[in-house]
Amino acid sequence: MAKYLLLKHYRGNPEAVNCVPMDQWTPEEVSAHITYMNDFADRLRESGEFVDAQALAPLGTWVRSDLDGRTPVTDGPFAETKDLIAGWMAIDVDSYERALECAAELSAAPGANGEPIHEWLELRPFLTEMPDTVSE
Repeated sequence: MAKYLLLKHYRGNPEAVNCVPMDQWTPEEVSAHITYMNDFADRLRESGEFVDAQALAPLGTWVRSDLDGRTPVTDGPFAETKDLIAGWMAIDVDSYERALECAAELSAAPGANGEPIHEWLELRPFLTEMPDTVSE
C-alpha cells in the first residue's frame, strides 16, 4: 500500500471545463458537490483506502522565523487568489494507477448546473523514506 495526498485546489481558472466560481453556485449545487465528495470518501472507507480528509477555510496566515529573531505574520492566502488549497484527502492504495483513478473520480465532482467540474487535483505521494543526506 502507498499513501497519497489529493490536494483540492480552488482555481479561478478559465482552463477548467466547468469554471463557475463556487460562490456563484446555488445552495443545491454546493450540497450536491459535498454529497458527491462524502459518498466518494465512504466508498474508499469501505474498500479500506480512505485515510483522512478535510476542507480548509479560505482564510489563513503566513508565518516564518526572521533572521533577526522576530516572527513576521502576514494575512493570507485570500479566496480571491488564483490558487487556493480548498481541502485535501489522504488515501492508501495499492498502486500509483489506483491513486490516479481516485483522483480522476474526485475531479468529476458536480459543480454549477450539476455538471462535473473536471478540476485539476494535485496528487502527491507521502515520503516513505528520508533521502540520503549530503556529507562533505
